[in-house]
Amino acid sequence: MKTYKYGIIYINSTFNNTISTLTDLFGNTLGWYSSGVVGFKGPKKSTSLASQTISEKISLLAINKNIKIVDIYIKGVSIGKDLILRIINNCGIFIRSITDVTSLPHNGCRKKKIRRV
Repeated sequence: MKTYKYGIIYINSTFNNTISTLTDLFGNTLGWYSSGVVGFKGPKKSTSLASQTISEKISLLAINKNIKIVDIYIKGVSIGKDLILRIINNCGIFIRSITDVTSLPHNGCRKKKIRRV
C-alpha cells in the first residue's frame, strides 16, 4: 500500500448532489464519495447534512492514506461550501490552497431573434 503526503480534494457540488474525490498530485483517484453513496436519497442529497457527511468521510479517507496536506478545488454552487472546508480543516488536515473553479459564462447564450408578425 502506497502512502502519500500530499493530496488534492475535488468537490463538485450542484443543486442536486455533492461529489467529493481524493486524488494524489498526479491526478490518480484514491477514493470518492457522493451523497448517494453515503446513504442519502432524493431531495435529501442536496442538504448541508449530506455535504457534512461527505466531507467527514473524505477526511477519514485522507487520514487513512497518510495524507496530511491537501489542495482543495471547489466547483459549483451550493449551501455547504464553507461548511465542507471547516470540517476538513477540523479533522486535522492542513489545507494548503483553496481554489474555486466554478465555470462562469463570459458572454451568455445567444439571444432569440426578433419575432416578426
